[in-house]
Amino acid sequence: MAPLDPAGAAPAGRTRNAPAPPPGVVDGPPPAGGGKLTTMLVPAGGSTFTFADLFAGIGGFHGVLGALGGRPAFASEIDPVAAEVYRSNWDIPVHGDIVPMTTGRMDVPQHDVLAAGFPCQPFSKSGFQKGMEETRGTLFWNIARVLEERRPAAILLENVRNLAGPRHRHTWATITRTLRDLGYQISTTPTVFSPHLLPPELGGRPQVRDRVFITGTYVGPRRAWAQSWDEPVVPHRPVMRPDGRSWDPQRWDLRTDLPLLADDEITDPDAYRLNATEVEWIDVWDEFVQLIRPRVATLPGFPIWADAFVTDPRIEPGTPGWKANFLRKNADFYRAHRSVLDPWLARHDHLQHFPASRRKLEWQAQDAASLWSTIMHFRPSGIRAKKPTYVPALVAITQTTILGDRRRRITPREAARLQGLPDEFTFAGQPDAASYRQMGNGVNIGAAYYVMRQHLLRTLEDVAARAPGLARAVQSAPENPDAVLNRGALPTPAPAARISVA
Repeated sequence: MAPLDPAGAAPAGRTRNAPAPPPGVVDGPPPAGGGKLTTMLVPAGGSTFTFADLFAGIGGFHGVLGALGGRPAFASEIDPVAAEVYRSNWDIPVHGDIVPMTTGRMDVPQHDVLAAGFPCQPFSKSGFQKGMEETRGTLFWNIARVLEERRPAAILLENVRNLAGPRHRHTWATITRTLRDLGYQISTTPTVFSPHLLPPELGGRPQVRDRVFITGTYVGPRRAWAQSWDEPVVPHRPVMRPDGRSWDPQRWDLRTDLPLLADDEITDPDAYRLNATEVEWIDVWDEFVQLIRPRVATLPGFPIWADAFVTDPRIEPGTPGWKANFLRKNADFYRAHRSVLDPWLARHDHLQHFPASRRKLEWQAQDAASLWSTIMHFRPSGIRAKKPTYVPALVAITQTTILGDRRRRITPREAARLQGLPDEFTFAGQPDAASYRQMGNGVNIGAAYYVMRQHLLRTLEDVAARAPGLARAVQSAPENPDAVLNRGALPTPAPAARISVA
């Protein structure tokens, strides 16, 4: 964000006569080479609907709704670093904390679609069945306030997978009840979906990222309660390819389907290479793999703990059952293979110079020949290895995927590709740590686009009655958002369904 000059000079990039943005609003011209994405997303016939983007992060939902043909009416993100990345790419002002803008007043303008990746916060059970007031004090209440006053035609909300779990049943019930009271037709069962379930032709990506999507269409409270459906908007299973063939997520190949960058495409490849200590950890465990591989049909699926390689495990009273089980399995494994494990341990000082978490291996790579042919994560629970098909979910902490055959971590550009962002997306020159964190907090464009498009096609007549431009947009939108975000790279298939829209 351009700083205000205490002497009264205009911030860099803004003329003295131009009005300054309100406090808490990130605004200003995009940096050189940035701000291209909004221009890329404008349909040939112009935008036909508007959207508000709350808890916007760096703009994943902007990519989703822009690819559908919409234009932004409002964006809000409390983190100024993420807001600056959003503004520099999408070239619109980004407002700050949504709470004061929706408490006692309503600063969010009219719009056709509300999108929000809101935090999961528990609701007080003391307020059970008090309607929208039960959500007061949570950020979902601020979303409900916008819906109460603006009544957009459709909503697209996203949250973590745990929202659909048994510990959050009350939270889920409160959300669905509040949305129906506000007039939105939604599914009773949470829609859980991941980009790896989508084939590449539909915008899928090689990343397991299960998220709960809540999509709704405004039909009024009476119909919302009477006509909402039980099943999720889309099932949690692989989606058929456009030509009718089945899609197997095991067919993903991270190297070619992402694709990974060649070393000469990376500005500073040394910044992502493993250091000597990390290489030693992997080399020692790869030696273990080579020693054990000829002796067993498959490597153990339970966590391998070098510290638990003993003939007689000591299991203290009160040890959790799962841990006691792992200790016994490791002892059994050690007794079966101690003829090769003892020399291995002796050669490497029993791994005592390794941190405790690096004396553990979690093998999920099936028949991979070497640890160096897998993708890995350095986790608190150990070194986890899997085949290089698809990666686990990007997370907002430092567990960046390691590419064994490249001996480096994935780059922020590759992380952006995993989230469906085009290569024109920029990170405004910020540190890589911030970019990884933002990717981990972001929404996957392909998954969100698929779920939202399916919902809008399902409720098209009601959408058309309230927002005809939105109905026209979804009918003419491609099946794959990459056809817009990477314009010219993919064909745009003809839509399968149409209704007459005035």
